[in-house]
Amino acid sequence: MRHLVLSFFISFAVSAQSDEAKAFIETLCSPEFHGRGYVDGGDSIAAQFIAKHFKSLGLRPLNGSYFQAFSFPVQTFPGACELKIDGQALIPAVHYLVAPNSGPSCATFDCKKGNSYRVVMCPSEALYKSTASFYPCPKNAILTVRTIGMSPDSLKVIKSRLRELSTFAPVMEITREKFTWSVSQTANAFPFIQVQDSVFERMHPGNIDLHIETRLLQDHVAKNVIGYLPAKKHSRKKPYLFITAHYDHLGQMGKASYFPGANDNASGNGMLYSIAQELVKQPLDHFNVVFIAFAGEEVGLLGSTYFVEHPIIPLKRIRFVLNLDIMGSGEEGITCVNSSLFKPEFDRLVQLNDSTHYLSFIKPRGPAANSDHYPFTQAGVPAFFIYTMGPNKNYHDVYDQFNALSFAKFDSIQKLLLEFLRGF
Repeated sequence: MRHLVLSFFISFAVSAQSDEAKAFIETLCSPEFHGRGYVDGGDSIAAQFIAKHFKSLGLRPLNGSYFQAFSFPVQTFPGACELKIDGQALIPAVHYLVAPNSGPSCATFDCKKGNSYRVVMCPSEALYKSTASFYPCPKNAILTVRTIGMSPDSLKVIKSRLRELSTFAPVMEITREKFTWSVSQTANAFPFIQVQDSVFERMHPGNIDLHIETRLLQDHVAKNVIGYLPAKKHSRKKPYLFITAHYDHLGQMGKASYFPGANDNASGNGMLYSIAQELVKQPLDHFNVVFIAFAGEEVGLLGSTYFVEHPIIPLKRIRFVLNLDIMGSGEEGITCVNSSLFKPEFDRLVQLNDSTHYLSFIKPRGPAANSDHYPFTQAGVPAFFIYTMGPNKNYHDVYDQFNALSFAKFDSIQKLLLEFLRGF
């Protein structure tokens, strides 16, 4: 009877903690956080929110602050983002996408109303050879190219040509590709948009109305958020384990659309928070633990690079970095980047899973410069990057929403990673 009562309370505690982590994730995805990007202070709002929760858990600041600030340029879309074909307004990020380095539609015209462009179709065969024949672009024209049905090699060349075109002319690409947005640190002088073929062909436009407002922030200040949990005894002499996840996302594309970034990477921050909750209850005997929510990952691993170049803790004292991203599914297991570089640690992770059956599969993957583990690895610090695999394929789009997360293996991953960390 006593065992049953104890099991009930343990299950209840795990469930309550999981619900708290999910609420944490849902808040990070909310409209009030503006996609955790660079319009309306979205990333700063997220940084303050995470720091507040670090403090509430009892994590300590390092050097008197939870923040490590740095700056960088970034292109933003804070105002109008409107496209009309034959007078009909299209839905941003659903029917059309503005390139992250796109220039405004109002560089030389009326910024308050936008511009009307004549659609000029460009033969892909001519564009494949060179952009020379399209220069100079006719006034008030938008050079339009279909990229449907091209081979991967041809498409690669055409994409390069489109980037060249957009340096001296407005450009529109007609595509059937899934829309995937990103962040740019540079800005062209002219607009560059992608439009879904299903919309474009239905309307057969001769003209389009385009109103895009942009702002290049030359010195945007972002903040890594850092919390410290000392070892049980003699913490000053103990080495460190790092648990990291980037909190920034893509932000807004105009006032009407934002990118929630639920799986990428509110979910990773939720896992970081959940692991911190457990370790605070029972700190490690032999390791200090540092939790970092990195800024600027989507812009090019800027936050982690800055930390490695300006370490608050000597890098030689870091035993291992565990970087977390895309933690919202797991039906098909997890992938472990750097598994071949740090084979003893990977073998131990697999053995733990084999004995516990937390996950269906742990997929090994070699080195890759695809998240915040990479600057640490390049600096000689051992690191894994772990992300889940599953049916949720929403990535860098407006459909990466909280209600699309299954959390199928969230609790199991947390338990596996805690056992892994306690094994150092």
